[in-house]
Amino acid sequence: MQVNLKNDDSARETLSLIRKSLKSDNYSKIEEIKNSIEAQKDVLKQMLYNPDAKARKNAALLMGDLQMSEMAQLIFDVYLKEEKRFVKSSYLDALANMDIEKLIPDIVDCKLKIESEDINDSNRKHIQEELRSINKILIKYQGIEKHTARTKGVNVEVLLLTNRLHREIVKRQIEGMAETEGVEVQIHPLGVIVKTDNVQKLLKIRTFKTMYFPVHVHTGNFVDNDPRKAAKQIWESDMYDILTNMHTAAGTFYYRIDYKGDSEFSRKLASELDQISEGTLINSPSEYEIEIKLIPNKEGRFFCCMKLNTISDNRFRYRKNAISTSIQPSTAALIAKLSEGYLKEDAQIIDPFCGVGTMLIERDKLKPAREIYATDIFGDAIRLGRENAKEADVRINFIHRDFFDFKHDYKFHEIITNFPVRGKKSKEEQDRLYRRFFDKARQILADEAVIILYTNEAGFVKKQLRLNTDYKLVQETCMIKKTGFYLFVIKYYA
Repeated sequence: MQVNLKNDDSARETLSLIRKSLKSDNYSKIEEIKNSIEAQKDVLKQMLYNPDAKARKNAALLMGDLQMSEMAQLIFDVYLKEEKRFVKSSYLDALANMDIEKLIPDIVDCKLKIESEDINDSNRKHIQEELRSINKILIKYQGIEKHTARTKGVNVEVLLLTNRLHREIVKRQIEGMAETEGVEVQIHPLGVIVKTDNVQKLLKIRTFKTMYFPVHVHTGNFVDNDPRKAAKQIWESDMYDILTNMHTAAGTFYYRIDYKGDSEFSRKLASELDQISEGTLINSPSEYEIEIKLIPNKEGRFFCCMKLNTISDNRFRYRKNAISTSIQPSTAALIAKLSEGYLKEDAQIIDPFCGVGTMLIERDKLKPAREIYATDIFGDAIRLGRENAKEADVRINFIHRDFFDFKHDYKFHEIITNFPVRGKKSKEEQDRLYRRFFDKARQILADEAVIILYTNEAGFVKKQLRLNTDYKLVQETCMIKKTGFYLFVIKYYA
């Protein structure tokens, strides 16, 4: 594509088309455009002074797309002189793609000047955009100030996000820990609320998903669905007090918004929060220490809490690898805990559909086994599982083989597995898979062995139990009601 730049009334459209072409995946086309523009640098420079503000904007952004660092000083000078506020952030976005280390002191001065300006409805949006672009540059060159967390000696309220059907399990584990005097534990709709001065101790419990810190606002603990109101409510809450109490120093905290809904709402909320906090909180989606999580309720408002990434949660650090069908480590740990009464130390166990080994690792963390075997037909899963097991310091014999072809010299005391979901299989094919599984299990299990089975096909399991009287169901536990996942503990009598 040959480019012909003209600094005239068509400049805006021409530049826009060039930028659109640069987003093409055709590498040779991109190189052709770059070479063509390289020969027309002087015309491109003049476009920064075009009477059309959008042409000036597109000219700067094109220079940024092409990473023309030699133009950086010129773009910065134009940025300082630009009278149209809506264009100014585009100059900064262009600079973000260039080598501008020598300009950083000047950009810091610009930030301080902008933050001192009076904000009103007419300039709010563009000031927020400008500050967001400046912060992006400064984070790139200066990084973020790393905070050190306090995990002991600070009285704090913690929300442990859990499986909602088994919140009591986590509650009992906390109550059963040594030195729980002064610790308050309550069931919460999302999990378990704990008041404690020893956050670190809670990280020994493997059956919860994530640790959050509830933010208490003055409107019944729920923030509004209007971005400006929500930002004000969050800033006037106890959030910053929690942050300063939980860390050895105060200062600026960099965050991202964790909300699964409307991205535009998240963007506006972050802009408002940056503005109202006057730089004490800075939105930085790519590099952050704090995640502000918003969970909607039925009325359309949000429960607000924080995840502090400054607190190291190493419970599942071994899980370096996963595949699409991998079970969550906290779910695997919960399954092991729910089955604990049927687990034996020094048992010989096998997972026929092991994936990356999460079920076996979590089972061994609860009660160490003597011998652990793992089979799977997916070779990459076997390789990744070996790496995970090494990280977890759990010895597992991974075997790249179909379970139905697997043979062993001695019998196993336990099968524990996350049964493969049906996927594209027909009902008849899945029914056959369950029949073959129970037939094969009979060949490899010792008398009074147990099967710990996690599945969303309860009907197939119960059919096999009716047909095979040497198997006895001793525990049936609903894990996820909506998707029909159950835990079955089945005893085998040879």
